Amino acid sequence: MQTLKKQLCLIPFEMIDLRWEWKVRILAEVKKLGQQIWLDNLSRYLVQSGELAEKVQQGICGVTSNPAIFQKAFAEDALYVENIAQLKQQQLAPKAIYEQLAIADVQAACDVCMDIYSNSDGKAGFVSLEVAPELSRDAAGTIAEAKRLHAAIDRANLMIKVPATDEGLQALTELVSAGINVNLTLLFSREQTEKAYRAYVNGLAKRMEKGEDIKSIQVVASFFISRIDSALDATLPEHLKGKIALSLAKAAYADWQRFFTSETFLPLAEKGANKVSLLWASTGVKNPEYADTLYVDKLIGEYTVNTVPEKTLAAFIDHGKAELTLPENQEEAFACLQEVQKLGIDVEVLAERLQHDGLIQFEQAFAKLLAPLS
Repeated sequence: MQTLKKQLCLIPFEMIDLRWEWKVRILAEVKKLGQQIWLDNLSRYLVQSGELAEKVQQGICGVTSNPAIFQKAFAEDALYVENIAQLKQQQLAPKAIYEQLAIADVQAACDVCMDIYSNSDGKAGFVSLEVAPELSRDAAGTIAEAKRLHAAIDRANLMIKVPATDEGLQALTELVSAGINVNLTLLFSREQTEKAYRAYVNGLAKRMEKGEDIKSIQVVASFFISRIDSALDATLPEHLKGKIALSLAKAAYADWQRFFTSETFLPLAEKGANKVSLLWASTGVKNPEYADTLYVDKLIGEYTVNTVPEKTLAAFIDHGKAELTLPENQEEAFACLQEVQKLGIDVEVLAERLQHDGLIQFEQAFAKLLAPLS
């Protein structure tokens, strides 16, 4: 950090000012187009060093976390060492230690983002914390843990992250009914995503039956991008490589536009219900042959979120393009998906496999996270 400060001192003030203006400008332009950029990272250093606050000033509108992110943070961030040692002396279970650390970090991040939440009338500035991966097939357990974490963190701009399994969709309905904001994660297909919308609507209906307010509830549907291309590219002809994830996203966006202007949702909208926001996740490029901002540049659209890792954020700020690209070329996107279908590839079957693999990866990351805490 000291080295960085010394380097900055050597840069003319005017150049630093121009760089700052550029960072603020491109993220502000994206925001004007109706999309929020969130940071897919969280650590104690990120918050306590002021880096998160700086990113918020630049235009970041929220934060997401997952077991892999916390595992990396606990392993690499020295600010946890003393706290972990103290908690171990209390002979707490590893999961209890993890929760104390994660809850404190999420509370701190929520506080940094609270002005965004307040100034946006509760439509931005969210921080996500995931329920334990072991609960992915346990609806009742997911609901109970989500409610417990929601109460412990006690911040209006918290989102509880729930995987989009059948059981997770059941939990989504109950959590929305209880007035809890949800980040529904590990979506890989249009069918899975439309099920999420219907589970959300069911939750709103249950809440209204109790005579409770629905205006403050926010839900995002996290649709994973790069993993789709990584899974398919090796099996595709050259002209389709790197296009299927974007095509699915564009098709999902068309589905979103149709659903939230349909008779299913309009009566709820009239009562103040918010639309679910499509959130693009896994937007760091894994294929080095592709532009490093591909899954940001090409997915900018109204009422969407893109949660980006640090490296992708830096690349986008440096040379990304703030243009309304998501609604473009939808016919071409559907044509690409038809070609894939003709090749005998069932994208819904692929989606189930990718979701299953994602759950396993999070379980492994969670186990790796807990091991040093025992």
